[in-house]
Amino acid sequence: MAGISEISGKRRTVTAIILAGGYGKRLWPITRDIAKPLLPVAGKPLINYLMEKFIYIRDAVSEVWVLTNERFKGQFEKWAEKYPLLSIKIISDGSSDEFEKPGAVGAMAKIAPLIDGDFLVMAGDCIYEDDLDGFLGFFMNMGKPVVAVYQAVEIDQVKRGSAVILDVYGRISSFIEKPENPSTSLVGAVIYAFPSWVKNRLVEYVGLGLPRDEPGRFIEWLHRVEEVYGYVLKGNVWDIGTLEAYLKAEDMLKRRMEWY
Repeated sequence: MAGISEISGKRRTVTAIILAGGYGKRLWPITRDIAKPLLPVAGKPLINYLMEKFIYIRDAVSEVWVLTNERFKGQFEKWAEKYPLLSIKIISDGSSDEFEKPGAVGAMAKIAPLIDGDFLVMAGDCIYEDDLDGFLGFFMNMGKPVVAVYQAVEIDQVKRGSAVILDVYGRISSFIEKPENPSTSLVGAVIYAFPSWVKNRLVEYVGLGLPRDEPGRFIEWLHRVEEVYGYVLKGNVWDIGTLEAYLKAEDMLKRRMEWY
């Protein structure tokens, strides 16, 4: 792990920000009274799968911020008590319902002045097989914004997410959010590593009146004004966006536990 946080002989860490401000309406009624990242998947809260990644690279993660809302803030505060090994901060975006929420990008821009140094952004409703050490190591070597990408198993994954094309140097040459007719099977995951200065771009983006709800819209804009690179993840990615996806992930992970 020292190889991640001490590249070039200097100790480097990131603030990890978990996006958990949604109200999970597509999974109602099961998410009516519980935050989606706290839903149990194969015996433990969905967000715990992310926390296991952070514990593994905890020398490179200075703090974990969970960006949520007023409705679920208390649930996350109670959950955070179970992770004494990590410094966890629960931050509310100030909203109490779907109509008040500022959107994921709007919420990030709102807390931008609080961010000190490089930062990692991850969706709180996804499970990734790959670890984060390779991704963070790549980011710290590049010193540029980096987006995790993965190979889609089916074309609908690209249509629901973002279509990404990388050039021979790994730079993102095309990033299209919610493409109707994708020409690539590479999907952008909501795992971003940003140098500190990107927080100014977040504020700029919101100031332009551009879409605030989907994080991929920010990347779609950012790659046109800055160099942004892609890092290809290994293994599967489960995006728990629908009831069908939730049940599928639950079944798959339970079966894997039985195998091992």
